[in-house]
Amino acid sequence: MPLTPWLQFLNRLCKFGLGCLLVLGLLLGRPALADELVTPPSSPASRLGQKSFVAEAVKKVGQAVVRIDTERTIVRPSDPIMSDPFFRQFFGEGFAPPNSRQRGQGSGFIIDGSGIVLTNAHVVDDADTVTVTLKDGRSFEGEVRGSDQVSDLAVVKLKGVTGSLPIATLGDSNQVEVGDWAIAVGNPLGLDNTVTLGIVSTLHRSSAQVGIPNKRLDFIQTDAAINPGNSGGPLLSDRGEVIGINTAIRADAMGIGFAIPINKVKSLKAQLIRGEQISHPYIGVQMTNLTPKIAQENNLNPNSPITLPEVTGVLVVQVFANTPAAKSGIRWGDVIVDVDGQPVSSAGELQAIVDSSRVGQVLQMKVKRGGQIQQLAIRTAELKDAA
Repeated sequence: MPLTPWLQFLNRLCKFGLGCLLVLGLLLGRPALADELVTPPSSPASRLGQKSFVAEAVKKVGQAVVRIDTERTIVRPSDPIMSDPFFRQFFGEGFAPPNSRQRGQGSGFIIDGSGIVLTNAHVVDDADTVTVTLKDGRSFEGEVRGSDQVSDLAVVKLKGVTGSLPIATLGDSNQVEVGDWAIAVGNPLGLDNTVTLGIVSTLHRSSAQVGIPNKRLDFIQTDAAINPGNSGGPLLSDRGEVIGINTAIRADAMGIGFAIPINKVKSLKAQLIRGEQISHPYIGVQMTNLTPKIAQENNLNPNSPITLPEVTGVLVVQVFANTPAAKSGIRWGDVIVDVDGQPVSSAGELQAIVDSSRVGQVLQMKVKRGGQIQQLAIRTAELKDAA
């Protein structure tokens, strides 16, 4: 039986494998199958009109990110040989190098239309001049209103502000979770307006773990690239809100950076804007976590200099001289298990309790010493007054 012209056409297509698919599509009631066969897959060019969340986040904050240029005078100590008349007779008065000017650069971001800029303290420390440059090219002289070394935070006020200023939106770092997107914006290595992308690697990374024990911070750790010059710039969420201030990099590590949580900044910025000193209570001990397992391993070691109580608490490994802890009678090897009726199981918990106290406040500490419990009262002191 001769085929109809339509079937003859399909028969020829089947020889190439295409007509059979069309027939199958028609039989299954999927006429769209033909379209699928002739429509090319989505290409990068077809998606050019779509904005990424990174672009949208940076669009919200990027104009508020600034470059901070500083200059400071470096005074070299006098060299006795330079003041010797015999030496100067041969080498001249100008041989000794004069005091020099050191230039530095960092980042910051505007948080108030009057020209309030947040940055790191180490960006503007001891600066004689501070110049702040916006992304739109405007430049202002900056005045350091407040600076705190321990938290590494500073506030700079722009002088002679006219017109409107872009403002960064501050987020809530308490809502940040490990695995969230993290976007670093700043001026690393002198390369203005640089954006890098990563994730939040971990939270509550203590400054002692990071390798800067002279700070009192729990950092946000991120793998977003942070380089010299990024200091003071914002770490953003995927919504374009500031969740931290980029502050530290590890020279011995690749792809690890740290940021001060923005909620810590919020708690201190008003005092810094007013130029007030930030109080940092301390007790004067070096400490580490103790668990029953750690204590057992220590006690089984015949070379251990001390027998530890097999409890959970905070082991005192050093007591610094002339500190509140030394004056209260705390000793090396003591295990702090309770503060003001609150059990403590880690050094971080104890540090948080001390940080939240007032300078001069008396803390009642329960200490395990050998097989006995000691009750000691420690009056906190101001960290900057420590010798």
